[in-house]
Amino acid sequence: MKLLRYFAAVALLVAATSSAFAADPVFPPGARVGMTPLVGLNKARAFTGFETEDQGVKVLVADLPAEAYGEVANAFKANPGGTGGIKPESIETKAGLAYYTVENAKDGATNVRRYSMILPGPTFSGYVAVQVPENASKIYTDDAVRQMFASAVIRVEVPVEEQLGMMPFKIGELSSFKNVRTLAPGAALILSDSDEKKGFEVAPFMIIGLIGSTAASPDDRGRFAQQIATTIPGVRDGRITMSEPVRIDGQPGYETRIDAISGKDNTPVTIVQWLRFGSQTSMRIIGSSPRDDWTKAFPRFRAVRDGIRPRA
Repeated sequence: MKLLRYFAAVALLVAATSSAFAADPVFPPGARVGMTPLVGLNKARAFTGFETEDQGVKVLVADLPAEAYGEVANAFKANPGGTGGIKPESIETKAGLAYYTVENAKDGATNVRRYSMILPGPTFSGYVAVQVPENASKIYTDDAVRQMFASAVIRVEVPVEEQLGMMPFKIGELSSFKNVRTLAPGAALILSDSDEKKGFEVAPFMIIGLIGSTAASPDDRGRFAQQIATTIPGVRDGRITMSEPVRIDGQPGYETRIDAISGKDNTPVTIVQWLRFGSQTSMRIIGSSPRDDWTKAFPRFRAVRDGIRPRA
């Protein structure tokens, strides 16, 4: 069932309390889904969401593709009784009509109560997953979780400074890109002239992030760069046109260029990938542009690259 696929796809985590709510919704750093957390829930340290001090009760907040909400809504209407003993429920939130499920499960040897909710967003679907261990279930009850779900809200944009402040590096130049969006909180982000609804590939965009690997030796950098270039998402019929060593901010790096097809409209694009090698990780900077716009886009990509600095 697509309903269960989306509710199980992101990890299960979150909780709630029957005590009074704080006054205003809270957005975890970088998140577009917020809510009024129940008393005892604070911003999580290791994931996007909320948790209790002992990390027993957890609330995970995430984005899903825009079509996910529609598929879940259609599945609910087609089979309101649910499957496998899990019956979906609907709930009115500040973001609109949402759907959620509740089930009993195991987290290792611990009995837990799990809740999963999907809600509509303008260009994405919001997702909230809650996990409550049995020893907290008398405080974080079904009614309390439902009350917290009802407070869920959506923000279309996350402030740019908030997103940039989460990154393990500083970006000093945005080259007039219209949109900034975190892809993985604290790890990667996208700068774009288009958006999710139209498709990023129809206009210049960049993806900047860290990867947890690097070349085994200086002699291996070329092979490593070309191999990782084949993993750029959404690229079809790619052909490497150039790959050579460069220096980036005084550190060893590699520049690789690719001609390819990208996106649902089969847009011809030219892509540049820069890798800046560290001892255990690498910074990966990808710039993609429709081929007709490449001459104007490339200096923008390079300006962003040259403005990236380590965060002290």
